[in-house]
Amino acid sequence: MMQSANDMKRASMGILKFDEIDATYQLNRYAPSEALRSWVKHFWIVSWDLTGKQPYSQHIVPNPCVNLIVEHGNTFFYGPSKRKFTYMIKEKGSVFGVKFKPGGCYPYLRTPISALHGNPLHVGQILHVTSDELEDYLLGMKTDAEKVSYMDQLLCEHLPAEDAKAQFVGEIVSQIELNRDMLRVDDLAAFWNIHTRQLQRLFNKYVGISPKAVIKLYRLQNAAESIEQGSHYDLIQLSQNLGYHDQSHFIKDFKSIIGSTPEDYVNNHSKN
Repeated sequence: MMQSANDMKRASMGILKFDEIDATYQLNRYAPSEALRSWVKHFWIVSWDLTGKQPYSQHIVPNPCVNLIVEHGNTFFYGPSKRKFTYMIKEKGSVFGVKFKPGGCYPYLRTPISALHGNPLHVGQILHVTSDELEDYLLGMKTDAEKVSYMDQLLCEHLPAEDAKAQFVGEIVSQIELNRDMLRVDDLAAFWNIHTRQLQRLFNKYVGISPKAVIKLYRLQNAAESIEQGSHYDLIQLSQNLGYHDQSHFIKDFKSIIGSTPEDYVNNHSKN
């Protein structure tokens, strides 16, 4: 039985100003089958209809995950990014995605995930179906259930062998996400009793970005969400809570990922 977005945790998953999305933009997430749960976090489907309306930019703070994106003329495996991603929502459209767990895509690709930076991978190299075939068939289906079932089965047909290191890396990333006191790579290495260089090699291979970058992504996503929720307009206190002892460093990191300074972000949010 397919688990719908309404059954799953309604988190922003990096979408900025998530609560402000209106009915013209629909985001649904679905859990994978039991056979895929070692590798796949969830399937996601976005659709929109802005016919006769003004287009707008949707901003997303990246997660440390590989995504298989199926979109007309733009179907690839994409590695994680270190910066905010902006997608222009216009006219009418739909995109289907597979969000792999951190470390979960490497067993499929068998190549360092860092190699995907600026070089997304064609689906045919992994799933033995062309981009055109996948786009026409999957995006032509009428219901989310049909799309999810088809992609789930396709991934199961190419199910990789279990990879203990992939699971281990996934646990490390979960620790970064859940433990907000985990603020430095040295803290992470000590917690898991692993050498820093070994940790960096694992992340290069299985995650695609460094452990330091993953820590920063989660810290800044938490900062943006705190500002949006109105719980932290004291930016000095917010930066200290996130482990920053240098306000200029916090401002620089926030701008590199969110796209504006914390002060501008507060001002823009308070006007909406």
